[in-house]
Order: sequence, then structure tokens, then C-alpha cells
Amino acid sequence: MNTKTEVSAASSPDEPKTGSRWGQERRLEFIDFRLQWDGRLNRSDVTDFFGISTPQASLDISKYQAMRPQNMVYDRSTRVYVATPDFDPAFPVSHPSRYLNELLAASTGIIPRDATFVGWWPSVAVSPMPSRILDVNVLTALLRAIREHAGLRIRYQSMSRPQTISRVITPHALAFDGFRWHVRAFCHIRELFLDFVIARILDIEAFEPPGPGPADDSEWNTFVTLQIVANPELAEPKQRVVQLDYGMEDGQLNLRCRQSLLFYTLRQLGLDANNAQKPEAQQIVIKNRAEVDTFCTKRASE
Repeated sequence: MNTKTEVSAASSPDEPKTGSRWGQERRLEFIDFRLQWDGRLNRSDVTDFFGISTPQASLDISKYQAMRPQNMVYDRSTRVYVATPDFDPAFPVSHPSRYLNELLAASTGIIPRDATFVGWWPSVAVSPMPSRILDVNVLTALLRAIREHAGLRIRYQSMSRPQTISRVITPHALAFDGFRWHVRAFCHIRELFLDFVIARILDIEAFEPPGPGPADDSEWNTFVTLQIVANPELAEPKQRVVQLDYGMEDGQLNLRCRQSLLFYTLRQLGLDANNAQKPEAQQIVIKNRAEVDTFCTKRASE
């Protein structure tokens, strides 16, 4: 199957806006998605999801057929459109990662099922992870400070101190390390950029004058490319399996990472310097390890 994607068609200027959740382009993506992953589509799928009229749904389907005439045929016995063996997705929304991410988001309760494009649902299980409770007022204040480039006086519980302390930060970005959300901010006490775990911010005490902003955060603005390869100590057949697992091309996967997230990325991949294991346990290695190590600094977090 050809997996190339293309940018969508424009919306019709005569298209009614009332009652529509999105414009025609979004509905064309929906048609593409359902044909790719359900293998079938009818007008009611479109009308029910987007709240549009049957004539508008028919126009959308006709528009899609004009874009990709080989992608579907109408089955008169079941009165549905079915994907053909020559189906060629027209939109990035039909990429496998999008489908699996929608399954994951709905299965973990991040979004409701009816907000996804998924029609038929396979049985899905997700390994349980501890949920982290965040204070909505803290997150709201952080977003405002980032948007307005303001400083914040916060009450923070650090791992390095038993007592909470009041400190001023100037936040400029949010970051997720695979387990926890951080706010990237300039610390007015230590006078450098640090990662603050959002769950450890106990209170917002006041807005303050700002310190340096994102343009001054060199580790945030520096990117490092990790050249990931299968562990050469593995037997050749096992190396090929690892290459398939990680979607490597020509035996290599390049991951582009902000320097400020490098510590977390290496830890997530089991590639931190202190993680020496047998090849079967350490299935991947960094080909350009010496180069990457020059960017490794002591974790700048609180």
C-alpha cells in the first residue's frame, strides 16, 4: 500500500457553517480515516459525527471521491462505501500513529470516545500508570505567566530540601519527560534555567517582574540528534528484529532532542551512562555516543 500523504482540498465557499463542528477539510479527513481503519463508511457516519445535513454529507463524499476516485466503491447490497484494495490515504490523519494515539487517549480517559474519529473499537488494554494530580490554579497561572512573560512567586517542594520554600521563577515552556510534566523556567534564586515539576508547586503566591526569557535558555534552544542503532553485540537476526521494532531505516533511527530534555530521553530509552546491561536487555545503543556526551550536563531540575 502506498502510504504517501498529501495536503487537503480547500473548503467549499458555499458550505453552510451552522451546525458543523469543523469545515469540509476536517470532514474529508474523517472520511479518509474511517475508510483506512474501518474499511467502510456511510453518510450517517458523517452526519452523526459532525451534525450536518445528509445533502452536505453527500457533497463531502463526492468531493472525496473526486480527490481519490480509486479509494472506495459503493456496495449496493449493504448500502455503504467500502475501501478498495488500492486505497491510498489522502491525509496524515490516517497515519497508524494517529489511530493508535486516539485509541490510547480514549482508553486512558484523556478524551471521550465520541471525540475521536475511531468508528469500530478493538479491545484495548493499557499498562496502568500512577496519575499525577495537578492544581488547576497552578497550571492556569503558569500558562498566563508564559503567555505574558511574567515572573511568579511560588511555594515549591524540592527533593533537595525537606521544607517548602518561596521562590520566584520566570516560566517560558512546558515539557513532558514521559512520566511527569515540568515547567521550564528561569530561577531567580539560582540564576539559571531549571525544570520544575508542576506537581511540586504547592501554591502561587504572586506575580512578579520577569527575568530572562526563552531566547536566553541555551539548553532549551539547542538540539541534539541521537543516532540510535541496534546493539552490535546482538546476533544479526536479533539486530534485524530491533530495527523493525524501532522503525529504523538503513539500520539507524535519528531522534532530535532538546538538550534540556536529553537527560530524560536517555533515561527513558535506558541509554543513560550508568545503565550497562547485557545486549538482550540493552537492545539499542547510541552510535554517536561521544558527540551526545558533550551535550550531557547535570540535570538542571528542582
